[in-house]
Amino acid sequence: MDSSDKRRRANRGLIVGLLAMTAGSFAFGWALVPLYDVFCRVAGIGNAEAKAGRSDAHEAVDSNREITIEFVADPASVGSFDFRPKTVSMRIHPGKLYDTAFYAKNLTAVASVAQAVPSISPGVAAQYFHKTECFCFSPQRFGVGEGRDMPVRFIVDPGLPSNVDKITLAYTFYDTTQSAAGR
Repeated sequence: MDSSDKRRRANRGLIVGLLAMTAGSFAFGWALVPLYDVFCRVAGIGNAEAKAGRSDAHEAVDSNREITIEFVADPASVGSFDFRPKTVSMRIHPGKLYDTAFYAKNLTAVASVAQAVPSISPGVAAQYFHKTECFCFSPQRFGVGEGRDMPVRFIVDPGLPSNVDKITLAYTFYDTTQSAAGR
């Protein structure tokens, strides 16, 4: 076997390898979106069904079951904000869309930015509590002395375990003015 045959054989191997890598890259790119959706569902990230308005949510209302939802507000930065729920609690039917609001007022003498961090308890209820609109999704900017109602829209999935009859939605409200200024 001479050197030209060795070179052809090596080139064929290289071409086959490159074609296999191209086909594998294409297959990976094609499968990436479904794999990402599966990852998000397993990890509990996103909540695409609730954000899309879940057309079946209103059809699956469990009118035979009532759950108490308690709302708690905690201003983490003492003296920076007045922060409280507009409604302390409500009785709801799983599967139905509900609205509530929290009130926040900047108590400082400068424009401020705040971010709310939610917490749901008991922990098992978190995967069944779907916020479709929430002030916690993005930082909130407040002028000097500005106060306003901030909406929360949610659905509790009818699949919530039957032993859960009370859910607490708590927000800690952090003054993030310093970190927002650094961006």
